[in-house]
Amino acid sequence: MDIHDHKKPNLQIVGPGIKSQGGGSNQSRVRMYNERLVLSIVRRNTSLSKAHIAKLSGLSPQAVTVIMRSLESDGLLLRGQPQRGKVGQPSIPMSLDPEGAFSIGLKIGYRHTYMLLVDFLGNRRAGMHLTYDWPDPNHILEFVSKTLPDFEDKLDQTQRQRIAGLGLSIPTDLWENADKIGAPHGELDIWRTFDFEGALSLITDHPVFRQNDTIAACGAELAFGSGYGFSDFIYIFIGTLVGGGIVLNHSVYAGPSGKAGTLGSMPVNLPGEPPSQLVDHASLFKLENELKNKGLDAGLLCQLDADWDVLGDVLQHWIDNAAKYLAIAVTASCTVIDFQAVIIEGSMPNAIRSRLVAAVRSELANNEWQGITTPPVVEGKVGRGARAVGAASLPLLDRYLLDQSVLFKELE
Repeated sequence: MDIHDHKKPNLQIVGPGIKSQGGGSNQSRVRMYNERLVLSIVRRNTSLSKAHIAKLSGLSPQAVTVIMRSLESDGLLLRGQPQRGKVGQPSIPMSLDPEGAFSIGLKIGYRHTYMLLVDFLGNRRAGMHLTYDWPDPNHILEFVSKTLPDFEDKLDQTQRQRIAGLGLSIPTDLWENADKIGAPHGELDIWRTFDFEGALSLITDHPVFRQNDTIAACGAELAFGSGYGFSDFIYIFIGTLVGGGIVLNHSVYAGPSGKAGTLGSMPVNLPGEPPSQLVDHASLFKLENELKNKGLDAGLLCQLDADWDVLGDVLQHWIDNAAKYLAIAVTASCTVIDFQAVIIEGSMPNAIRSRLVAAVRSELANNEWQGITTPPVVEGKVGRGARAVGAASLPLLDRYLLDQSVLFKELE
């Protein structure tokens, strides 16, 4: 695989078991598809021998040998120490070379922007954080233009040539939520017509990829976190607002309009209450306002290394209240699809996420809804940077890997 080739192969018309119609073009597509298949299988399994790769991919051992030799030569696969068995030649496990590719992720949020550099395994090599009262595109572009050279300076010349691109995760139509984050009327309208992707392309030579922020986070959890063990799950991300995602058959499902899984908009009012949505109860903006009403420093919520335990009773009240309405949202979702799990992640310390998940489990246990079986609620594993990690995965997926739905079809 040519690591300098930015062209995306047509994955819909080629693959193992599909006959070539003759000609170099189709043969090249098949080769590129099979290389992606091998890389994707190795990534999901961490380390595999040639025999195991052949078994999982359906490719012949000879074909796998040729592909692995090519990928190793390109610096994408790393040869491990020979593993000796009882009989025969020792097997040599192959794994992704973390130095094989790099990617940059940019997450734009309502209260802060996070930018990170990851290697081929998703390990974070560098990160920078920008906070604000509400997002301004020009301010963020200035931050990116200063941060990009710093990231590239952390890599040598060969590594810089292996940067696959810049992934962007951003809320869909974020200007619609100006009132929900306390921004002045019309302050976010600039985003309606601002070509942010085009502006990014002017300050970087790397290709730019875009995705909704919580869908990107859901994809990161599916690829790198707790989602690995479930074929169907609900993903809830608690940030300044509340977002989510739906995974069906190992694939993120966005729906025809791209808004499937927008759980923050779900009606959750209890009997006797006025109409309300999940975002009105479970968002960090709700916690932010409660802290301000008590005269406490809400800026702590945007500090990556802050200790939230100092927030005391205000934090506990928010956790208890949020859990009550999250349980309603989970129960309502499970009347539509029989999910295997609910995964909760958030822009918060891991210890606080654990307390919130425990509170949601308790609420679900206390609710006895006839005919409804709620799935286990588990914590996300990617962490508060999930939206940036999801953004960084976009260039790697586009250039080297198969998406989850295609990969699992191959493995059936």
